[in-house]
Amino acid sequence: MKRFLFLTSALASFAVAASAQEITIVSWGGAYGASQVEAYHKPYMELTGVKINSVDADNPATPIKAQVEAGNVTIDIADVEPSDLVRLCDEGALEVLAIEDLPDGADGTPAAEDFIEGGLYDCGVGTIVYSTLIAYRSDGGEAPTTTADFFDLEKFPGKRGLRKGAKYALELALMADGVPPAEVYDLLATPEGVDRAFAKLDTIKDQVVWWEAGAQPPQLLADKEVVMTTAYNGRIFNAMISENQPFELLWPNQILDFNLFVIPKGAPNKDAAWEFIKWATDTQRLADQASFISYGPARKSSAPLVGLFNDGVTEMGPHMPTNPDYMADALTTDIEFWADHDIELSERFNAWLAAN
Repeated sequence: MKRFLFLTSALASFAVAASAQEITIVSWGGAYGASQVEAYHKPYMELTGVKINSVDADNPATPIKAQVEAGNVTIDIADVEPSDLVRLCDEGALEVLAIEDLPDGADGTPAAEDFIEGGLYDCGVGTIVYSTLIAYRSDGGEAPTTTADFFDLEKFPGKRGLRKGAKYALELALMADGVPPAEVYDLLATPEGVDRAFAKLDTIKDQVVWWEAGAQPPQLLADKEVVMTTAYNGRIFNAMISENQPFELLWPNQILDFNLFVIPKGAPNKDAAWEFIKWATDTQRLADQASFISYGPARKSSAPLVGLFNDGVTEMGPHMPTNPDYMADALTTDIEFWADHDIELSERFNAWLAAN
């Protein structure tokens, strides 16, 4: 059953909850966290006087359930992936949001129609569309051109970086093994498909450097610990443009996903948190974030407002995962699939990782 919420939205008046003088927002840190601080936190604090405490975490969803069950919630807003959102919402660990109160798009489009499909849920509001894809050093000779090259240790010898987890690794393995993106999740829903994905991962297992935090892949490339790595596109963009690193991105078979704001059940400053989310996810604010990092805004009306990077030179369009040139063979993460299969596939992955 689809959990997306599509409701008619009315323009909500902008008002900060006077009862709260500060809110705590937990996000992912690094270049992504910095883009939120610049695009959302600083302007909001200046506009309202509300103090924002920015906290970094490898996965902001991890502490939510424990805090809710303990009755000691310190997080007002968390930035999470959709699969974690769906799971936590189903478990009652998140506040159900009044999505109809989100502001219309700048062009008058109701919010429920303005957000890209997958960007609105009962318990969450989307901010960005990002991709997990292959990054490599551009100063190392012949460049990879296909996902299969990531698994070709003979043609491209050297270590690979791969996110430590079933999600993304299994999809990547099947696409590298020739499975079209449109068939990946149907195949992964079968025992044969799961076996095939792990068999493909077996071919590079002893050459993998596993990463867990988004800041690690660009560092692995910079230190030449790996010749290729999966990575979040915005992290590599930041290293390329802001740090002049000799990196490139392999756009074929990028895996698209969202990040969304949620409010944990029992958040101490729930009303103030919701006022922030309504403001931060309007048309202009989502476009503003795209000037600090190469993630696509979750609202359609934001796209025309995306221009230059904050260096005043770099056009952001060619670096966006939502660029039409990159979408033909992209895979969009199936949130329902991972909500249903995450536990079993993660257990299989952990057992596989521990085996000799």
